[in-house]
Amino acid sequence: MDNLSDIQREYKEILNQLSNPELISDWPASNASRSDAGWKKFEELSKRKSYLEKIIEKEKEIKEIDDRIEENRAILNGKEGPELSSLAEIEITQFRERKEVLEKELKKLIKGQKESSEPQDIIVEIRAGVGGDEAALFVGDLFKMYSRFAEQQGWRQKILNSSPTETGGFKEIVFQLESTRNASHSDADGNGDIFSKMKNESGVHRVQRIPETEKSGRIHTSTVSVAILPKPKNTQLEIKPDELKIEYCRSSGPGGQNVNKRETAVRIVHIPTGLVVESQTERNQLQNKENALSVLSARLLEIREEEEAQKLGGDRKGQIGRAKRAEKNRTYNFPQDRVTDHRIKKSFHGIEEIMEGRLDPIIEAMESAEEQEE
Repeated sequence: MDNLSDIQREYKEILNQLSNPELISDWPASNASRSDAGWKKFEELSKRKSYLEKIIEKEKEIKEIDDRIEENRAILNGKEGPELSSLAEIEITQFRERKEVLEKELKKLIKGQKESSEPQDIIVEIRAGVGGDEAALFVGDLFKMYSRFAEQQGWRQKILNSSPTETGGFKEIVFQLESTRNASHSDADGNGDIFSKMKNESGVHRVQRIPETEKSGRIHTSTVSVAILPKPKNTQLEIKPDELKIEYCRSSGPGGQNVNKRETAVRIVHIPTGLVVESQTERNQLQNKENALSVLSARLLEIREEEEAQKLGGDRKGQIGRAKRAEKNRTYNFPQDRVTDHRIKKSFHGIEEIMEGRLDPIIEAMESAEEQEE
């Protein structure tokens, strides 16, 4: 596989970094206070090292099998007796079967090490599109669906901003999903695998159903856009204070009325890009500012990654794994009790259960399609 040499190179670099005395020279004596950058860096490197060791070990085993196959081929091509030749044929078959199993395991490990380097925590933005009040109601339905799924996975959820409507929906809702375990633990429990599970939700979600206010029984079609933004680590992105214009105002409720006498809502403009983010869910101005900065960082990281992807051009596959905001992902057809994902051309029935957070069958189907695409 093409990137095994890169993995070996990275492994050697990590060993060099871990052996650097400066990395551990200023560690505090108490484990409880080990929250400094050096200790966190050591944890990240150690975790990465354990992934790469498994991959390299598997590659070594495959090479040993290749050597044994060549030895048996030499026996077949030589002037050995029929018994040895027969035994060599049997061993070649067995080694080939074992090699096939190992190569599948190696592919999964390489996929796993890629995902281990992906950010664990994400920011989810859900916005109403076409359809007025019905679209706003479906924003709330999707928020509930993702909330239930997050609860089943054991993830933490935090609302960063919302714009409720008078009909009980949302023009927009922005929230954060976080792992509840320490980053140094194994990914085997699935708790930290947030980005890889949720990344395929980005795009346009279409709903077809009869609104409660529709007396004639006519089916309405509405759309909602979902964006899954990786939450940047502190070292990934630097935002300079002089690039920001920060405004404070009173929080508003449904219909735009002010619901807070103090100016706790925050609006931040990133001057170089023109991006605007707002947060008003907290009663504390500082917390709203932190929430807004978190969303801004995620959006800026998304822009940077898209620019890098454009430079890569055709090398980037992305038909499934890198859906854009404007691409139609999925249709939720309530009268027909089905959810259809248009990227993999597959339908799932039991829409009520899906809306209650039973997303595993859809996610597993998407992951399977991604593996086949590779």
